[in-house]
Amino acid sequence: MQLTMLKSKLHRACVTHAVIFIQVHQRRLESFRLLFFQGRIGSRIISVNGAAAHKANPDDRIIICTYTTLEEQEAKAFKPSLVYLDENNRVTGTGEKIAVQAA
Repeated sequence: MQLTMLKSKLHRACVTHAVIFIQVHQRRLESFRLLFFQGRIGSRIISVNGAAAHKANPDDRIIICTYTTLEEQEAKAFKPSLVYLDENNRVTGTGEKIAVQAA
């Protein structure tokens, strides 16, 4: 059986840019196109692009997650990579499990 698991998380990342891209391509207008760019290492830029930019503004705090699919045996030993950020997107801590929170 395959399970979908949290692979990594950037916790409380601070949005630095929010941009809606408009691109003209072969006689049709494509707006709200979601594009991913790899920033410079150490730049601490968190840019929300495309349609998602309607929901985010600079200085908003967001959580960015990635997921992976694993076989049940792999999932038992798997540990996600958790990265905690401050208001300037500097790493304040890391972890491998999410703390239990009381409701």
